[in-house]
Amino acid sequence: MSAFSSLDHQFMGRAIVLARRGLYTTDPNPRVGCVLVRDGEIVGEGYHIRAGEGHAEVNALRVAGDNARGATAYVTLEPCSHFGRTPPCADTLIEAGIRRMVCAMVDPNPAVAGKGLDKLRAAGIEVASGLMEREARALNPGFIKRMERGLPLVRIKLASSVDGRTAMASGESQWITGPQARSDVQRLRARSSAIVTGIDSLLIDDSSLTVRADELGLEQAEQIAARQPLRVVLDTDLRMPVDAKILCQPGRTLVVTRSRDEEKAGALQGAGAEVMVQAGEGRIDLHTLLAHLAKQEQCNELLVECGATLAGAFVSTGLVDELIQYMAPKLLGSSARPLLELPLERMAQQVPLALADIRHLGADLRLDWHVLETDGNQEH
Repeated sequence: MSAFSSLDHQFMGRAIVLARRGLYTTDPNPRVGCVLVRDGEIVGEGYHIRAGEGHAEVNALRVAGDNARGATAYVTLEPCSHFGRTPPCADTLIEAGIRRMVCAMVDPNPAVAGKGLDKLRAAGIEVASGLMEREARALNPGFIKRMERGLPLVRIKLASSVDGRTAMASGESQWITGPQARSDVQRLRARSSAIVTGIDSLLIDDSSLTVRADELGLEQAEQIAARQPLRVVLDTDLRMPVDAKILCQPGRTLVVTRSRDEEKAGALQGAGAEVMVQAGEGRIDLHTLLAHLAKQEQCNELLVECGATLAGAFVSTGLVDELIQYMAPKLLGSSARPLLELPLERMAQQVPLALADIRHLGADLRLDWHVLETDGNQEH
């Protein structure tokens, strides 16, 4: 790895800040930032805003104009080398006459990794990579996992009392947490490719599972909410009513079932749902579903909002990367519903977690847990 100067770190840090601006809008593409520097001064900068539009490099070059010639480009992800919805950014940078390329990380897609950098080297451009790679990877955990492993990143959202309860025995749960925590959940939804729930939760709450602009608490909330994540309902026996609130919302709703009842499926399709029948018997195969969502729907990050049974199934099958727990300063009592249905019997079965972040949201706490890999939990 080449030695990087303090200025290199400064300009790459700026590129990472720019990339974060695309947190809610680039899906299914990665979040990428670019800074162009000549003679120690920034002459152009940009970030990828949304799929189908200019990549970060193109946006930065547009600002720089002729000043890009002889400049150093700092990019958070290796410039693409293939034609997609837009031309290859590597070619565009070569044509602009940049002198040096510093990228934080290579493309995680094994089919294209390194080819953009190779193209730049072949054109006589000095290339260095690996600067602030950890920070760059943190921008796109779902995209990276999808490219490397063919699965999306899975987060489970949990709202609980201090004693780990999520609802009263009757199922009543609104509201455990306060408005600031609920607004934060809206931002989790907005960054996600899809929101997954189970039919039991849907029948109890009749939830919409949408991103609501008035609760986001963000600039350009209306534009962000215009991209609604795919809603995925696991409904083994097709119990969803045709008048469910979720079917009346903007965006797509995918119902995943084992049922072969064509009449029920047709009624749901008539109400606006898409129905996917998964082969086999019993419960929905979660790994097969996630692989489908990654490949066919290009899902990078999934947010699972469900009850204790489905949440426990995700954890027990080793498919969860993160648990986002909103803890309210309340006690709901021992008869209330638990956080997870996870019937472990031996200490050897325990699921180890690492606390990655903790913050206050009004009176509530948000705790970000990363699920650690163990010999019996190899999906992480």
